[in-house]
Amino acid sequence: MAAVDSNLRVVIAGAGGRMGRTLIHAVAATKGLTLAGAVDAPSSAVIGRDAGELAGLGNNGISVVADAAPLLRSADALIEFSIPAATMGFAELAANAGLVHVIGTTGHSAEEDAVIAKAASRATIVKSGNMSLGVNLVAALVKRVAKTLNDEYDVEIVEMHHNKKIDAPSGTALMLGRAAASILLSIRCAGATA
Repeated sequence: MAAVDSNLRVVIAGAGGRMGRTLIHAVAATKGLTLAGAVDAPSSAVIGRDAGELAGLGNNGISVVADAAPLLRSADALIEFSIPAATMGFAELAANAGLVHVIGTTGHSAEEDAVIAKAASRATIVKSGNMSLGVNLVAALVKRVAKTLNDEYDVEIVEMHHNKKIDAPSGTALMLGRAAASILLSIRCAGATA
């Protein structure tokens, strides 16, 4: 009897980028995960290259491709750090396949967020402006601090990034701003009805 692979099969979208390469490395280092595929834009210079080599792991036999659809048929999850336009296609593909879709891409418009929300009615989607534990703890702290403020305070988010950052404001800045705004708005609304 053949052994059944119980690992979660993951496809990485945006495989040629800094985060994509880091994710390929993380999947290889994480027990219970298997890299099921690597995807990048059709115009990317990494198409056809070995995903393991891109991540500094040596050859793993998985070539980076431009078409995610065939890969998703034999996958359990899609982790995507790409660009907003690509997210729209990936959200639909993942929803149609019933996959978990982890979205680390930032810079989506309100209309794009609505498309993602609609796809989430058919699949599990995890989306965050920043995936790091530290930033998510800071967001929780921002909410706690905001509870102590009143209308005499304005909250301002100032950020700096490397020169290759493609979206501004960043997902992190928006996440922290929304954390503060959600609390301050509820305080103001409570004060208006008092």
